[in-house]
Amino acid sequence: MALQDVRSFAAGRWIGSDQSAREIRSAVTGEVMARAGNATLDMDEMLDYARGQGGPALRAMTFHARARMLKALAQHLAEHKQRLYDISFATGATQKDHLIDIDGGIGTVFVFASKGRREMPDDTVYVDGQIEQLSRGGTFLGQHICTSLRGVAVHINAFNFPVWGMLEKLAPTLLAGVPAIVKPATASCYVAELAVQIMLESKILPEGALQLVSGSTGDLLDRLTVQDVVSFTGSARTALALRSAAPLLERAVRFVAEQDSLNASILGPDARPGTPEFDLFIREVTREMTAKAGQKCTAIRRIITPEETVAPVIEALRDRLSKVRIGDPSDSATGMGALVSAEQRMDVLEKAAQIETEAERVFGDPEDFEIHGEAAQSGAFVPPMLFHCARPDMAQHVHEVEVFGPVSTIMPYRDLDHATQLANKGQGSLVASIITRDPKVARAVALGAGAFHGRLYFNNRDSMAESTGHGSPLPHMVHGGPGRAGGGEELGGVRGVMHYMQRTAVQGSPDILSAITSRWVPGATEITHEDHPFTRSFDDLELGETFRTAAREIMLEDIEQFARFTGDTFYAHMDDAAAKRNPFFPGRVAHGYLILSFAAGLFVQPDEGPVLANTGLDTLRFLKPVEPGDSIRVSLSVKQKTPRNDDYGEVRWHVAVANQDGDPVASYDLLTMNAYGAGTGP
Repeated sequence: MALQDVRSFAAGRWIGSDQSAREIRSAVTGEVMARAGNATLDMDEMLDYARGQGGPALRAMTFHARARMLKALAQHLAEHKQRLYDISFATGATQKDHLIDIDGGIGTVFVFASKGRREMPDDTVYVDGQIEQLSRGGTFLGQHICTSLRGVAVHINAFNFPVWGMLEKLAPTLLAGVPAIVKPATASCYVAELAVQIMLESKILPEGALQLVSGSTGDLLDRLTVQDVVSFTGSARTALALRSAAPLLERAVRFVAEQDSLNASILGPDARPGTPEFDLFIREVTREMTAKAGQKCTAIRRIITPEETVAPVIEALRDRLSKVRIGDPSDSATGMGALVSAEQRMDVLEKAAQIETEAERVFGDPEDFEIHGEAAQSGAFVPPMLFHCARPDMAQHVHEVEVFGPVSTIMPYRDLDHATQLANKGQGSLVASIITRDPKVARAVALGAGAFHGRLYFNNRDSMAESTGHGSPLPHMVHGGPGRAGGGEELGGVRGVMHYMQRTAVQGSPDILSAITSRWVPGATEITHEDHPFTRSFDDLELGETFRTAAREIMLEDIEQFARFTGDTFYAHMDDAAAKRNPFFPGRVAHGYLILSFAAGLFVQPDEGPVLANTGLDTLRFLKPVEPGDSIRVSLSVKQKTPRNDDYGEVRWHVAVANQDGDPVASYDLLTMNAYGAGTGP
């Protein structure tokens, strides 16, 4: 087998390894297959390339442009994923494992591309939260905004997911408009190198947006500034060394960590043997022990079950684990492949021996198990190992030592409080799962264990057909955890993007805030146009363009007819005496939805035109009752414009409804889809 030279991509060029390179062995055969590392990489040059070229190019793009870039990147990776499958077998991963790592990583990029288009503006400023009125008259306001950091994101990734681990950090970073320098773990860096090569070959990314360090980062971290971010996945020991580095502390460099995690799974007291929940529990534990050979940061390390269910759980897990075929990961019949390296195998065996001082091994003998297929005995194989800790309150290692392999420990609990106490003994984890159909059990565990876990995964017969699994971090949801798990957060949709942006409070007049946010703010300068706004295309509409309607009187007959027509005969609209006894009403009042309907009748232009559809209302508030004899008028203003596809964009209108005295009676945002003008589009 030819020895592969795993390269770095630095300052726009590929650079091979040098004499400082480390050997990389196949997890399956134990043979040396590659070498990686170059001590001569110029870190200053890489940082200058990212900050001087990648950053400005990304920041010049809007969130929507970056999202389209991510979608194109994901599509390109998907077209070439077979190349990644083929090379990843050498890490010990099976084809099913590839679906987690490679397909999961590509899917994560697709999700961030979608969220960038749907939940972020077609702008370079992200508005966070609502306007804060800081003055009585509304001339001085506050708003939080987020803008791209001006530095570089350094991603230090773990060996177990060379593709997903890179892409789940890279997608929100690029969406934030920040360039990245990726440093994969050496044991599997040849997979990350190929993924970076595929992305760069596409020419989709701007120059300087992505660089790769295969091997040591040298003094890179010493050169970071307040505008940079370090995002790390790995051991707690390495995380501590990195986060306590003097340059990072002195310059307050952002540090996000996802580290060791003794995740737990709790079998609910209602999930007795013979129930669908019990069977689900056994399947989940088996999958989490064997997927990626247990080398998952979210794998189940502690199995917490009622005292009376310990024996049936052990018996059921023994049965399922005994059917797991161990061997050549490229063989489709293989259920579990190898650990990533011989070093990792040694680490797993040493830590399993620590667990065995407190717990009895009830399944799996690392000295006596069968390896199937073409895999060599010198490969980094271990069997699934199951332990039983009868006295978990007295144990230490089972709650403190993470065996990063197919190893898990069963322990009994007396009651639910005891179960949550045991789960919390891990001192912070990425995920805990609870298999129960009892809502009261779910709430008790959420209250008792929520503070110690980044994610709580509940499952039962009602949700199991569509659930994603205990160990599957989803890009929509926060991935991270307190304490031992690192105290950081990744993913979580737009929340993940914010790690690479600065939140800033801006204060000023409505006109100033409108200019900064690209959103018209009530009180800012209004623009009038001789044509009705509903006759103007998406492109022609201007922020702040305002249409004011004539007035319409609300009669008692209108209220009664609306009540009869809709069936809404609530007493406040129909019984004057009862309405007067209500502290909110002076007597009979108009329906809130009557006000909305009449408001629409005042501002809608009925002819066919650019307005294609009304897609909803946001922030609706009824501010003051409207009595029979009152009049209402409407002010309709263009608040925000967001392109949606090649044919139309979304217009957000601010609608303010006032009575004859000018008092606000209702306000809301109206959303419409409006066609672009001829020959235009996003």
